[in-house]
Amino acid sequence: MKTTRTGVMLAVALALNTLAVAGACAAVSPEEAARLGKDLNCVGGELAGNAAGTIPPYTGKYLGEVPGWNHVKFSGDQPVDPYADEKPILVITAANMSQYEAHLSDGQKALLKKYPTSYKMNVYPGHRDFRYPDYVCKRAMDNALSAKLVNDGLGIEGLGQVPFPIPKSGMEVLWNHQLPARAYTEEKISDLASVLPNGSIGWGRAHARNLSQANSPSVEPKTEDGIQAMSYNTTLKPARDNGVISISHEPYNFATSARQAWSYSPSTRRVRQMPGYGYDQPMIGTNGTMTVDEDRLFNGAPERYTWKLLGKREIYVPANAFRPNSAKYSYAEILTPNHPNPEVMRYELRRVWVVEADLKEGFRHVYGKRVLFIDEDTWNAVMADNYDARGQLWKHAMINYYYHPDMSGWQAGSQFFMDLNSGQYTGYGMTNEAKKGPILNEGKYTPDMYTADAARAVGR
Repeated sequence: MKTTRTGVMLAVALALNTLAVAGACAAVSPEEAARLGKDLNCVGGELAGNAAGTIPPYTGKYLGEVPGWNHVKFSGDQPVDPYADEKPILVITAANMSQYEAHLSDGQKALLKKYPTSYKMNVYPGHRDFRYPDYVCKRAMDNALSAKLVNDGLGIEGLGQVPFPIPKSGMEVLWNHQLPARAYTEEKISDLASVLPNGSIGWGRAHARNLSQANSPSVEPKTEDGIQAMSYNTTLKPARDNGVISISHEPYNFATSARQAWSYSPSTRRVRQMPGYGYDQPMIGTNGTMTVDEDRLFNGAPERYTWKLLGKREIYVPANAFRPNSAKYSYAEILTPNHPNPEVMRYELRRVWVVEADLKEGFRHVYGKRVLFIDEDTWNAVMADNYDARGQLWKHAMINYYYHPDMSGWQAGSQFFMDLNSGQYTGYGMTNEAKKGPILNEGKYTPDMYTADAARAVGR
């Protein structure tokens, strides 16, 4: 349905009345928090467009619907692009990139230079038309007044959704990315493609059933509950790994509760705990183009890096990416050599928070530096540039997010991780050719399904 900002304003007013007394120990003052719903949208994005008119004002005029997509809830129907008739307003190529480099990341510039005849960026009109439900707005306001970092930023205290809508540091922006408003439950079968420079592809497929307690629409997600999210993944392809199950738990505080993970092997019918899961372990099936902590561009414990806020920039990033996630395009059309097909991708000029992560002395990771570009309206990281231990640019990654009516929020669609040295890349989380798209917020999963015993029961 179409909606106005009335519900947002009501949620803001209620939160200010009930939590003003917390201002003395809050992340921001009640006066600053009152900007939410006034000059900022309810999760902290600037309502105004930019002075040049190239970034539009935020409207948030649609809640739980996408024009032209006659979605049936929990059906798994594939996304429909509400902007399908639009044409690019700008095409950035190696020949003209110097005119736009202030709005490009280092990784984008490197791709344009490396593949001048095949890579380009189609830039479309900007849209900021979709909004979150009022309960998300209320939680963001609560957190603005009371959430805080603990244990040197390795954990937070507050509500597990948009903890710092008016952030003051790189670590606070990172936690917004770790805990955005996203799906409470998620079921999907998605494909992984490891694309070699000659165009040959190695395939993977997985069935994911995820539970994010931080995003429950009905139960207030308090961080003292300990676990923010749980995942249950069953490998379907390649055939040699068919039936392998991995289960993981993600804590709110990585200093007091380590990430837990278990793996079930059908060949041995045994479940084993996976020690030290995460960080720079190679993601299976990606030929080293993707690490475990790169899903959603960064996940897991932030302890190995120093996180520095570089401020906001206006950058051309993937946005309103219904098109690259629709069933209209086959994998053969999308997965061209060296990089995904530019004709399928959609870029818009957006304001993004830029956070730089520098590897701490004494810690190990294949990436010596990571730069994340995090959308102001959603707190989702949409791009990353990753550097090796010598400080040389190594990889560029991007995620195609689209608004999903199941949850009235933004769903992570296809992710692409491009190795600028070798020319190979990985397409991850793709559902274009799946029989069903993601099913979100159906609410049929419970924590007892995410245990070692649950995995062990599969083999009985």
